[in-house]
Formats: sequence, structure tokens, C-alpha cells
Amino acid sequence: MSTGTRLAGLLLLTTSLTYPAVLHAQQSEDLQAEETGDDLTEEIQDARQEEAEEPEISVPGGGIIVTGRRDRNPERSSTQVLNVLSEADIARTGESDIAGALGRVTGLSVVGDGRVFVRGLGDRYSLALLNGLPLPSPEPLSRVVPLDIFPTNVIASSLVQKTYSANYPGEFGGGVINLTTKAVPVEDFLNFSFSTSGDSETTFENGLTYFGSDWDSFGFDNGNRDIPSNLQAFFDSGERIGAVPVEVSEGIAGQLMPLNLVTLQKENHQRPNFSGSITGGLSFDLGSDTYLGVIATASLKNSLRNRTVISQGGSSDLSELFQDFSTFITDENVLVNGLIGIGLDFGEHTIRWTNLYIRDTLKTARLEQGTDILPGFDGFDFQNQQTAWFERQLIDTQLVTELDFDRFDVDLRAGYARTDREAPFNTTVSYTRTNIPGDPFGDRFVAYFNQLSDAGITTVSFDDLTEENIFGGLDLSYEITGTLSATIGGSYTDTDRRSSSREFRPFITGDVLPDTLVPALGLRRPGDIINGATLAGFNVTLTEASPFPVFDAALEIYAGYGLLRWLPTNTLTIEAGLRYEEAKQTVDLDQTIFNTPIAGATPTDLSNDYLLPSGTITWEPIDDLQLRLSASQTIARPQFRELVEQTYFDPESNRRFRGNPFLNDSELINVEARVEYYLGGPNRISLAGFYKEIDDPIENTLVSASGQVLTSFANAPSAELYGAELDLVYGIDLNNLGGTFFETKQLLIIANYTYTQSSISVGAGDIAPVPGNPNQAADQLFDDGGPLVGQSDHVANFSIGIEDAEKTQQLSVLLNYASERVTTRGGALPDVVEDPGLTVDIVARTELDLIGEGVELSFEARNIFGRDNFEFQQLGANRIEINTYEVGTSFSLGVKVEF
Repeated sequence: MSTGTRLAGLLLLTTSLTYPAVLHAQQSEDLQAEETGDDLTEEIQDARQEEAEEPEISVPGGGIIVTGRRDRNPERSSTQVLNVLSEADIARTGESDIAGALGRVTGLSVVGDGRVFVRGLGDRYSLALLNGLPLPSPEPLSRVVPLDIFPTNVIASSLVQKTYSANYPGEFGGGVINLTTKAVPVEDFLNFSFSTSGDSETTFENGLTYFGSDWDSFGFDNGNRDIPSNLQAFFDSGERIGAVPVEVSEGIAGQLMPLNLVTLQKENHQRPNFSGSITGGLSFDLGSDTYLGVIATASLKNSLRNRTVISQGGSSDLSELFQDFSTFITDENVLVNGLIGIGLDFGEHTIRWTNLYIRDTLKTARLEQGTDILPGFDGFDFQNQQTAWFERQLIDTQLVTELDFDRFDVDLRAGYARTDREAPFNTTVSYTRTNIPGDPFGDRFVAYFNQLSDAGITTVSFDDLTEENIFGGLDLSYEITGTLSATIGGSYTDTDRRSSSREFRPFITGDVLPDTLVPALGLRRPGDIINGATLAGFNVTLTEASPFPVFDAALEIYAGYGLLRWLPTNTLTIEAGLRYEEAKQTVDLDQTIFNTPIAGATPTDLSNDYLLPSGTITWEPIDDLQLRLSASQTIARPQFRELVEQTYFDPESNRRFRGNPFLNDSELINVEARVEYYLGGPNRISLAGFYKEIDDPIENTLVSASGQVLTSFANAPSAELYGAELDLVYGIDLNNLGGTFFETKQLLIIANYTYTQSSISVGAGDIAPVPGNPNQAADQLFDDGGPLVGQSDHVANFSIGIEDAEKTQQLSVLLNYASERVTTRGGALPDVVEDPGLTVDIVARTELDLIGEGVELSFEARNIFGRDNFEFQQLGANRIEINTYEVGTSFSLGVKVEF
């Protein structure tokens, strides 16, 4: 009998769990008090106040499942372990995007471009939902949409649930993050906001750029980056680049390097960043207890960032440097978003229609210089320049219907989402200085186009990714008795992705000048190197880097579940559920793009079905003390990008990735015990311990292909993870200090700490299949006892601030710490390690009565001690840098006007 079957049997045989209906009893008590004219008790008054302040949350199954015994605080009343950030909580962090705000939640850390790690597990073990519905990711390396593209002004609440319940999809490792967008406003409003910011490494400093197009600063291209006509004709022909005549190659090459897209320019004294938004809402009373609400928002954010990244390579013991490069990078990131939500409340029923548009664009200009002393290069110096444009776009529409028929609830959800990612004219021009005596060009950086291994290679690539997601779900809940309820539900998800990556490399030979003089062409500007006039009398051919340029991927999931909730006593709540998922995941090479089919790519065809049990017991032995015990089985599927045999460049980590079609699903067993003590009001303290057992965890690995060091992926045999969490929220009333200033002030302290340990298990005879070697010995890729990728031993957040209880007035100091974590398995080399360290931020907000309207001013200082980014390999005293750069301190000033 399998471990999962034993766990399912244990949960189903020992629990017959239900949902308490005391919430309805509480509501009846309210009604009875009103009908009899009795004064409402203090407890009922408190409950009503909490209901009015309850954050807006929309999740599968019709909302947060609460015990209803004491109050409506979702973190206390839920049958699961969760954290909820309301609008006020999000505002308190001062963050402009939701990823930054989530970085303050216990056990959560934000890595790179908005990827959220839960309890030291990578984003592959996180599940992100919007209004309870899944979203496709516009980022090839993320299974979930990067959360830094969601501005905080469109989010009503953010829920993080760390224990699994069967109403959520089975891909649940560390936790689920559910974002709820704003819906029906309580009252009409209109507000404008504007902010400006900068950092010590970028603002008013020199930077790099290239022209691009007139609309780049708004995140859009005016058509300059459309695929050139000759290249499009070649794509349409179905031919391979090596089979076309020379004149066709020359025609394509002549359009690959337009001056405005490939010529680096120095930008003196770069401007500050800017952002602006407008948000408004209307509410209409249609009579008969029916209300129609409309909310809309639009915003634009443009930010610049300089980095000087140190990248090195060394010997197996890291005692010698073989490569030493420094890359100066200027990124211009533009985020445009818009949301229109229409909500209808009629009686106890709600219909929500949400439409979201997000466009995230990165324009990057890079200049790299360094030395490569590997055999064959023998001390050559290289200078590489890169100009690139990455545009990510998300369009999402959702319809959610929540019907409440007293004891019977119906929850209907449907959605369609599409993401697009385009990276046209991603151009790298490589110049080599040979330093060879007697070479007429030996003392100059020259663009060689001979494609020999001892010289840099010039490339131009065009990437295009489209993913569509269709989702439908139905949940039915019924209150069987006053202490017993049941929920059943089902869902269908269909995800399709098409990924194209076409990278071309010019190859030039001369028939007028000797081949030895051809490199002189490289002394020109990049855009002048390849064009019809310059190349008169030369043969220009192209090669394509990837033999497998286009892949199609799909994931189809059928799911059904049942949940029982039971309140056997007024202090004990038990919940148990069972989810069934059947999924088919495929990745196939598209052979139709060429007239002659391609051979050699390994397809992926994963067809699995799972029974995933879950159970949680919540007991309140005394007032304000709550104990929880939960257990579940979940899964983690490989991401599409991890399965595709294409090389992909990630501009954030500054490295290249390639997939592994042999990856399998990971299976997890999760156990958690928690003690929660509530000290009155928002004050609370909790302590938790957790344990996870993972079969076939997917880990990042270093591989070497065609002389390049790449990051790929492989299944480790198994791993375990365990740890503890401590969470504290405590407010101190400052009224006793005297004076009008302190009359409504409180000192708010928020602190949390997570300790985590993980260990990979590798035994003799274990294999980890990889392309080219399906029988790869696992101990050649993984060290027995090594930690999981992305896991920090220590994650801590601390916030202390003064806040006003009656108006917007806040000053907070925020500290965030994460210890070292592995980012890539090194195999025979040491692992690549990241050291996030400690960052300290200051956030201040205040409201003023100006121009007859409410005006809110804000100030932020981020990373005030200038913590840098460190990513390295180390063995004893020997250390080389992989992705290390100075971050600097950033400042922001903002103003918000509400009418």
C-alpha cells in the first residue's frame, strides 16, 4: 500500500468532519435581540464591527470557511492556517506591488522578479489565484504569474493559506496565494495618485540605452520591432536556414540589425522614476435590496535601474579563475495596468465580473567586458553588447457567481486568460581582442563573424510565447445540521502554450578581400556591420542556433472534491476532504514549421491521476487559545519551460536555461501543528511546526552544452523539509503619554520568524534522467543531505511603527532578513548560493486637508543600508561571483488625492 493511500485511509477513517453553523446562530441572536428590543451585548456589537471591517475575499467553495464561534477575524476563525492582508495591511507596507507586500508575511520571501517563496520552497511549490481562479504566467520560468506585476491599488485583499484543503487545486506545496480584486464599492469615490522615485545607483547617474521606438517609455512599440519582411517570408516558406540560397540569407541578414535597435547610447544623468494612477468606483441602488457597483483603475509606472554584475567561472576547486566578466546593465521597466470590475449584490447573492489587463515591459541595454582564459582562448578579451526588449502581457476576464440560499450555497466560477511574451531583436554583438603579437587587429575589439570557438559569436533572436487558460468550476455547499455541513465541487482547467525561439548567427566569408580582413567589418558600429552596402562582394550566410525552435505544450486537468466539516463541541472543529485530479501534460516539438520534419527532440507525455486527502482539527481548550493539527497530500508538476529543450535567457538572473523533457511530477506529504494565542483586538502570538516529505523534487542544475554553462532541471530522488514559525502582532495604546498628538496613536509591532531545514536523499543506484543520458546517476547531480533549491534556514520580518487610529498617519520601520539559499545545484562543482541578508526600509504616510479635498502624502526609503545582491560559488576559502552587484538605496515621494 502506498504512503498516499495509507494517509487517505487514516484521514477518512478517523474523521467525519464538518462545518459549524454557529455563525447562523450568531446572526439569529442578533435578530432576536433586535426584535425583542433588548440591548445588544458587547459581544454582538464587536461581531458587527468586525463584520464591517472584514476583508473582501473570494475563494473556491464560496469564501473562507470559518468556525463562527468567536468572531470574524479570518485568521482566527478559519479551519485552516492562513494569513490575510487587508487593504489597510497592504497600505501599511508602503509597497507599490503585491509581491513586496507579501514579503512581510510569516514564512514568505520574494525572489527576483516577483516570485514568492513559501517556507523556503521555490515558486514551483506556490499556487497563485486571482479571485479563486488560476492565471497563466507570461514569464517562461514561472509556473505562476510573477506577483510584482499586480499593483496594490487593484487588490482588496491577499490571502496566504499554508495548510491544504481539498477545495484548492492539488498543486500545493508551500501554500496558496489568493488575490481578491476590488468589487462593489461601499460609496462613490475617485482618486488620483502620483509618485517619483530613484536610487543611489541609477538616478542622475550615467546609464545605457538605445533608441528603440518613440513609445518605449510607455511600454509599447510603434512597429519598429515587427518581424522584418524577409525574415517573415523565410518563416512562411518552411525552409531551413541552411538550405536557402546565399542571396536569401543576405536579404534576411540585411534587416537583422537596424541601427535604432542595436546601437548602444550613453545616457547622461538619468531621470527619476515616475508612476501615476487613477481609480474610481460607483454604486447604484436598484431597489429591492439590489446594488450594482462599478470600479475601474488604470496606472502607469516607469522605472530605471543600473546594475554592474560580476560573473566568473573557475576550476573545480575554485582556486583558479577561467572567466571574469563585468556587465553594466541599464533596465527600463514599464508597467501598465487596467481593471474594470462590475458587481451585483441582490439579497444574499453576489455576481462579480472582473476584467484585468497588465502589460509589463523590459527594455535592457548591456555592455559586458572580461577575459576568458579557457583553452583555445588563451587570454582573449571580450566585449559584448546586448540590446533587448521583453514585453509580457496578461488579459484576463472572470465571472464569479455566489448564491446563498440559507442552508444551501452555490458557487460558480469561469474564466479565460491569455498571456503573451515577445522578445524581438534580442541582439548580442560580440567583439574579441586577441592580444596576439603581429595580428593587425590584435590590439582592437573586433566583431568576428567566422563562428569559430575562439571568438565571440554575434546573435539576433526572436522569441514569442502565447498561453491560453480556460477554467470552469462549480461548488455546492449544504448545511446538513446545525453542526455539520458538506461541500462538493468540480473544476476543469485547459492550458495551451506555444513557444517559439529563433536565434540566428551571421557567418561572413569574402570573395573580394581575403578572409583575414573580413574582421575589419567589425570595427564599425553594430548596425553598420551587416547591410547591403557594406557587404558588397561578401558571402553572408546565417545559421540557426536551436534545432528545435517551436514547441507546443498543454495541460488539461479534471478535478472533483468533497469536504466535510463538523463541530462536535463548541470548542472543537474538524474538517476533512478528498480531492481527485486527473491530468495530462504534454510538450511536443512542432514539426510542421519546416517542410522536412525535425527529428531528435524528446517529447513529454505525463498522464497521472491522484487521490489527495486533507484534514485539519482545530481545538480551543480555553478562551483565546487555539490548537491546530493538519495533514495532507499534494503534488507539484514540472513547469512547461522546464520541459522544453530550448535555450532561454533570463534577464533578471543574467543566465541561460534549458529544459529537461524527462521530468516527473513531485508528490508531497504535509503535516503541521500550531498553537495560537489571542491577546485581544489585533494582538496575537502563534507558534507552529511543520514537516514535508517530497518524492521526486525538481531541482535546478548546472550543465555544460556547446561550451556554454546553462541551468537545467532534474528530479532528485526524494527530500524532506521541516521547520518552525513564530508570529507576533502587538499594539500598544499611546494615549497615556498625554498630549493631543498621542491621543489616538498606537505603537504597532509585527514580528515573525521561520526556521527551516531540508535534506535531499540520494542513494546508490538512484537515477536522475537528463537529455542525452536517461540513466544519469543521481549522485553526480545531487549531494546526499544537501538542502533544497531556494530554501533559507532563516526568514524573519520585523516592523515597528506609530499609527493613528482615526486617520491616515503612519511611520514604520520594516526589516526583512533571509539567510543563504541554494539557487542552482553545482553537480561536480559547488552549489550556486544566494545571500539575501538584511534589508531595512522606512515608510511614512499622512493625510492633509488641502484644496478642500483629502490629500495623502507618502515617503519611502528602501534598503537604507545598501544591502547588495550576492550570488556565488564557494569552496573553503575559494569563492567566485556568479551574479553579484550593488543595489543601492531607493527613495520615493508620492501624493494621492481622493474626491
